[in-house]
Amino acid sequence: MKISITKKQYIGFISVAVMLAVWKLLALYFDSDFIVPHPEDTFLTVLKLFADSSFAAVVGTTVLRGLIGFVISFFLGVGIGIMAGISPGFNAFINPMLVTIRSTPVIALILLALIWFSPDAVPVFIAMLTMFPFICTNVVDGIKSVDSQLIEMARFYKTGKRRIVSEVYLPAIVPFIMSGASSAMGIGWRAIIIGEVLSQPQYGIGTKMQSAQTFLNVDAVIAWTLIAVLISFVFEKIIRWSEQKIVKWKA
Repeated sequence: MKISITKKQYIGFISVAVMLAVWKLLALYFDSDFIVPHPEDTFLTVLKLFADSSFAAVVGTTVLRGLIGFVISFFLGVGIGIMAGISPGFNAFINPMLVTIRSTPVIALILLALIWFSPDAVPVFIAMLTMFPFICTNVVDGIKSVDSQLIEMARFYKTGKRRIVSEVYLPAIVPFIMSGASSAMGIGWRAIIIGEVLSQPQYGIGTKMQSAQTFLNVDAVIAWTLIAVLISFVFEKIIRWSEQKIVKWKA
């Protein structure tokens, strides 16, 4: 079977190679594992982490927190977004709340969450608050993009509101939902790990990163960072794959 590589993939490989080269040059320049460890040493640390007995529990717990936060924010974002998109009055009511949540520094939300919740619940709460506005705003934009004449025609034939939502609005806003979900996932993983760093639950990538930083294990900090980036990349690819499948199904 012949494997074809596109021009964009070539450029992507070159970009990764450049980043690795810059990383290696910095490691050679500082010549200290306490500042910038060598790439090969860091990748070896990643392999050691995979072999660690607690690795599955650490990564699995972080992923579970991310999924719980995403599911909650997804259903809230889609539901509230549809209502705000359909009702201008409700949109005017909810918009200041969305702006406030988006504008509030994540660290401020985490500090408050540390007072309100247990260490295990803090990352989930932060994930929900950071992901919800992205999904909700995208859904509202999707609702507004629906052809008004199509809605008028549906009302002319006395189509029920529930059917208009399920058969007109929902199919039209699917790309907006998937785009919002992708953006939310990207920012959500970072918020979750920041929450874990500060709340220090028993299991979590952020907990391990904080522990490694305490003992000046820079290679371990970067190794856990690479694992977090990989998790985010995998879930973004899953969302993009789901979007393609849904688009094909709609066609």
